[in-house]
Amino acid sequence: MTNATRQALQAALDTHGLRVRGGWVPEASDALPSLPGGAPAAVVWMVGVAGSDFWPHFKASTFYQDGQPDPLDRWSAAIGTDLAARWGGRALFPFEGPPYHPFQRWADRSEDTRPSPLMLRMHPRFGLWHAYRFALALPELDRDDAAALQRESTDRLAAATMPSLCAQCSGQPCLTACPVSAFTGTGYRVEACAAHLHAQPQGRCMQQGCLARIACPQGVDYRYTPEHAVFHMLAFAKNH
Repeated sequence: MTNATRQALQAALDTHGLRVRGGWVPEASDALPSLPGGAPAAVVWMVGVAGSDFWPHFKASTFYQDGQPDPLDRWSAAIGTDLAARWGGRALFPFEGPPYHPFQRWADRSEDTRPSPLMLRMHPRFGLWHAYRFALALPELDRDDAAALQRESTDRLAAATMPSLCAQCSGQPCLTACPVSAFTGTGYRVEACAAHLHAQPQGRCMQQGCLARIACPQGVDYRYTPEHAVFHMLAFAKNH
């Protein structure tokens, strides 16, 4: 995949409000599925969202409007499958499984993401307001892109020697903002969170989004719009 092709991929993603979130070169130990024709993947590009840029595109789609389950996953699957076919590769999704693909580990190989007390990945620019929708395993990686990925990997290793943003955060307000203390700093009390949402469907958490996530001071410019945040809260409550 040449730099020009990466740019073409981003141009295709722009029409959906998505973005290339970095890439990594797979090894045999990753045990990725083979590509069409049986060839191994030469590169994996991570595709995701930052903030709510994608929301108007998704909301206008038939997947959002058809009333069927899992509209966002189905929307992502349609886009990822189409792009993979266009470039002769395979789309991999975080909701495939079990067994599930290790998307958080893959994220760490493509961007400077770190663990956070909310069990989400902290990004130095986007804070907690980002997600990975799929990965594209493709058959080609040209010299320019390989060099670019190597530079990004070197920068990532250098950044990893510095304290994380969460470790530097004074008071870690995310751990005190949840009304039922669902986040302990080392775990997530899913049952407590879900019970609170069901008990107070008109409460702030359901109407504004996760209060612990909102309390994080990082990436505030990328906070999800209220409508986008409520969509995720409703989906979580429905499944728990």
